[in-house]
Amino acid sequence: MTIADLEGLLRKHDFLKGLSTTQTKLLVGCAKNVHFAEGAYLMREGRQADVFYLIRAGRIALESNVPGRGPVQMEDIGPGDILGLSWLVPPYREHLDARAVEPILALAFDAKCLRDKLEADHELGYALIRRVFEHAYRRLVRVRLQRLDVYGAS
Repeated sequence: MTIADLEGLLRKHDFLKGLSTTQTKLLVGCAKNVHFAEGAYLMREGRQADVFYLIRAGRIALESNVPGRGPVQMEDIGPGDILGLSWLVPPYREHLDARAVEPILALAFDAKCLRDKLEADHELGYALIRRVFEHAYRRLVRVRLQRLDVYGAS
């Protein structure tokens, strides 16, 4: 895959829409196109948070291991979603497992590379952190509604 192909994939992802050409070009240096088979883990709870993903295709189960119960699915995410917030907050450790329930196509960003670019270019940093925050906020609202059983059976 060429740099131009990768840049095109970045531009198509909803999460990055609205970034300038210069900002997108900066991100290309940290990104690669990846795929995972069904059943593969993209993240494991407690491990180093060194990758940030933009999901292009497939479904991922976000799970937490509950003592005495095993893995409990907290949420599922899919195309257009992001995966990984822990790469932004020291000590950079994952808090959930992320398991592919369908084959996954994603853009994977090296977290250290991304943090360095965000630190060096504060406009890019603001644009990306704002998007991450908006995504995290929407996810928290969804989880809250699920916990209230708004979607539950009558």
